[in-house]
Amino acid sequence: MAPFNPTLSVITVVYNNVKDIERTIQSVIGQSYANIQYIIVDGGSTDGTLQVIEHYRDKISKVISEKDNGIYDAMNKGLALADGDYVLFMNSGDEIYSIDTVERIFSAAADADIYYGETEMLDENLVSQGRRRHQIPKKLNINSFKYGMSVSHQAIYVKKTIASPYNLNYKLSADIDWVLNALTKAKKITRVDFYVAKYLMGGLSKQKHWASLKERFQIFTSYYGLLPNLFNHGIIACRLLWHFLKHNKTND
Repeated sequence: MAPFNPTLSVITVVYNNVKDIERTIQSVIGQSYANIQYIIVDGGSTDGTLQVIEHYRDKISKVISEKDNGIYDAMNKGLALADGDYVLFMNSGDEIYSIDTVERIFSAAADADIYYGETEMLDENLVSQGRRRHQIPKKLNINSFKYGMSVSHQAIYVKKTIASPYNLNYKLSADIDWVLNALTKAKKITRVDFYVAKYLMGGLSKQKHWASLKERFQIFTSYYGLLPNLFNHGIIACRLLWHFLKHNKTND
């Protein structure tokens, strides 16, 4: 049997992030897996980001730099340019975990609709904060998100044929809707039991946390129904309270 060797389209969206873009680029172009199409969608940066990108231009498949209508519009531009069998969004500041991550993922199983793994959190000083509070589920399906984002956006590889454009009606949490939409169409989902991504904390949804939570509630209601979603959010609130109390107790 021939080895499973699909093309992965990695899409990086960036705007005026000269401080972090190089780490992201290096994590992609340094992969041991050769069959990668790398796409960078820049929003018209003026802070030196484009000069960093140009330094690596010969290792990047496609670059566009133009004004967009927000991060999800930029992600849709990247998705439209993607020719790979799978897509992965690795936005500026985030990283593919190690040089052999992609190779290990596609070696885990052949022809899955979705692959997913664990994420390491980094603070603004790039100091590891360990695993996300939400541990990835043993089996991922649409119900896995009832109590929150159980898999980070940077840690999920989606087959291009089930990857719809982002819903631009959502300004802060369209990535959650995008993943849920893909899960409704996925037949084979493969979990890998290792870290696959590093996530730089403090993105747009964190900066506008309340507005993001309201959008998330709207998205979850559209998939689960209003009453079940209200019940699920009650459980979320109880878990957060327990997490807060436990964390404070251990720090006394």
